[in-house]
Amino acid sequence: MNSAPVEKVAVDPIVMDQLPDGSMAKDVDYGWQSGNQLELLENGEAYFPKVFEALRQARQEILLETFILFEDKVGLELQGILIEAAQRGVKVVVSLDGFGCGELSSGFIAELSKAGVSVQMFDPASKTLGFRTNWFRRLHRKIVVVDAKVAFIGGINFSADHLEDFGPEAKQDYAVQVLGPAVADLHHFALAQSGPQVRTRRGWQRREQPPSLRFTGEGDGLVRLVYRDNLQHRSDIEEAYLDALRKARQRVVIANAYFFPGYRLLREIRNAARRGVQVQLIMQGQPDVAFAKLAARMLYDYLLKEGVVIHEYCQRPLHGKVALVDEAWSTVGSSNLDPLSLSLNLEANVLILDRGFNQQLYERLEHLSRNHCKTMPENRTPRGWLWRVTVGFVVFHVLRHFPAWTGWLPAHKPRLKPFVHEERQGYDSSTRH
Repeated sequence: MNSAPVEKVAVDPIVMDQLPDGSMAKDVDYGWQSGNQLELLENGEAYFPKVFEALRQARQEILLETFILFEDKVGLELQGILIEAAQRGVKVVVSLDGFGCGELSSGFIAELSKAGVSVQMFDPASKTLGFRTNWFRRLHRKIVVVDAKVAFIGGINFSADHLEDFGPEAKQDYAVQVLGPAVADLHHFALAQSGPQVRTRRGWQRREQPPSLRFTGEGDGLVRLVYRDNLQHRSDIEEAYLDALRKARQRVVIANAYFFPGYRLLREIRNAARRGVQVQLIMQGQPDVAFAKLAARMLYDYLLKEGVVIHEYCQRPLHGKVALVDEAWSTVGSSNLDPLSLSLNLEANVLILDRGFNQQLYERLEHLSRNHCKTMPENRTPRGWLWRVTVGFVVFHVLRHFPAWTGWLPAHKPRLKPFVHEERQGYDSSTRH
């Protein structure tokens, strides 16, 4: 970069090394942290003001990771805030995905770089014969940590299509603001991804996970960070879902934009409904990617016949990645339930045990399903049943192994590359994913 930001945070020596795909070299399994305050943030109208105000109040450090950053009114406001923070001496590190942020211009990056913002791109690549070649193994996380005191995590990117005034294509999405001890884990994780040498604040230590946690609301304010990489933590988020589904006794609500999970998740969703749990899925009815709706619908018959209630959200594209189980367990993050998120992308979610947060999320999803969704009947149409059964059979059995197969795709050693504005010249492309 043109200038190195001043490090103002007291730090300890290197704790671990960073690997080429942005993962941590040592196995860090973040445990449950108690005593946290949580706020559900729905859509850009709630998310952007909270994040931007925290960034404006930053005094020491800003760590920001996002899959998409566009040069629209949201991206330009973020750029201005980050430049102002860097100019007043705040250490600012921005990590972007080379695929999701392919539309950013050289000038946009240069302005950040010249102000002292450390900008780095995950797996940058130009088009080859007019096509993108870096489709897989994306940096798909959305994390912001400010001064190691407040953190945000969820599915919301920095783009105007998360605001209602964007129009019919505005996305429906969720994030959470975290205050309390769990911020130390989010800070440690984000810092561990932000450079070849990982240094962390004094006082961070591994938390052991309690041997048994029930979903009845014992110990409100419990938070645990789970993440997916292509090394030691390939299935942590999926395992968290599986564990929650197996323990479910009353209700399960999953709202997920891209729903095409493997057989294990489908089986546990089915099993929960079979033992009398009220299971509701909220899927895309007006998708931004048409194939997402088609893929999810191939699974409907298998789930509907077991009593799973399926809603399709039809007001605008659903982009959320949230779920709740019983009265206390919830999860919010970047991970979809499809092969890209479960087998290839770098993802991060928080698991939450908190009755108040669970109830708030339930009420918002219930409002969505009652007022803006259509419910799928068990026998959606008698016509074409043979085709549906045949295709469903093939899809169902392919899903037993599909996540593992996609994990075999060449890794091509994606890297997190620091960007100076001179290097940006000639790197322009487009994506809306």
